[in-house]
Amino acid sequence: MKLNKGFLVHHNGEESLVVSTGAAAFSGMIRTNRTAARIIGCLEEGADREQIIHRLAQQYDAPTEQIAGDVDRVLDQLRQIGAIDD
Repeated sequence: MKLNKGFLVHHNGEESLVVSTGAAAFSGMIRTNRTAARIIGCLEEGADREQIIHRLAQQYDAPTEQIAGDVDRVLDQLRQIGAIDD
């Protein structure tokens, strides 16, 4: 799984800006929180869902089920705008 090439990412401290290019059907920009920024960073490296959950579980003191739910929500939102190539 990776971020679609029709989107550019700018990391700015604890957040990221995801901007669509002319090649994307979605037109706009998304500002993320720190967790979503880390998920997007994993996508830029080609990580799959399980790898993302594992990496976040190492960084956050939260139950794995909660982390998985957060990851699924972010991935679903990115899929809705066409920002993920599965």
